[in-house]
Amino acid sequence: MVASVLIIDDDVELAELFEDYLQQEQFKVETRFNGQDGLEAALSGRFELVILDMMLPDIKGTDVLRQIRQQSLIPVLMFTAKGDDIDRIIGLESGADDYVPKPCSPRELVARIRAILRRTEYSNRNEQHQLSIGPLSIFSESRQAFWFDDILDLTSTEFNLLEVLARQAGHVVSKQALSQQALGRPLARFDRSIDVHMSSIRQKLGQHADGHHLIQTIRGQGYQLIKE
Repeated sequence: MVASVLIIDDDVELAELFEDYLQQEQFKVETRFNGQDGLEAALSGRFELVILDMMLPDIKGTDVLRQIRQQSLIPVLMFTAKGDDIDRIIGLESGADDYVPKPCSPRELVARIRAILRRTEYSNRNEQHQLSIGPLSIFSESRQAFWFDDILDLTSTEFNLLEVLARQAGHVVSKQALSQQALGRPLARFDRSIDVHMSSIRQKLGQHADGHHLIQTIRGQGYQLIKE
C-alpha cells in the first residue's frame, strides 16, 4: 500500500523539492502552504502522516498541531529550526511524534517517515493482544490504552513508547532502546525527545493513590514501567 503524506509548509521551493523526492520514493504527496488549509487537509482522513513546519504565515505550527491532536491521532513529523531546542520541545509537548531540523536532506526525511510508518504498520499487523500491568491495559491491534476504565489520549509515538515499556515491565529500558523500538531511529546526542514524550505519558497516566508514578526514571540508565 502506498502511503499518503501531507506537507504543510509555506516555503514553496523547499516543499516542492521534498514533494518531488517523496513521489520518487513511491509516496503519494500533497502540499498546503498555510496553516488553515493544512489543518483542514490533515483532518480529512486521506493521509497516513503529516509533515508540519513550525513557522507558518497565518497560524503557528504548534496551534495547528494542537488542533490536529484534538481530533486525530495521525502521526505528525515536524520541521524545526536547526538547533532550536525550545521549538522542538514545545512541538513534542503539543503532540508531535518526531522532528526533523531544517535544513535536512530528503534522504533523512524519508528515513524518518518510514520509521514512523513502519512502527505503526507493525503494531496494526499484530494479533489483538492485551497487556495488563496493574490498572494499565494496552491493546496492540487497535492501538488503544486504558488507565482503569478510561481510554488514554496518546499520540502514535506515546503509544509506541508505552507499549515498549509494558512489554518489558519490571525491567529498565534504555533511552537508546526506546528510541530504536518506538521511534525507529538511533537516539542522537543531546536529543531530549524521549524525556519529553515520557513526561507527557506520565501526565496522562496520573498517579496512584499513594502518589507514585507507574513509570519510573532510573537515573543514568533509562525508564522502567513498574510491574505490580
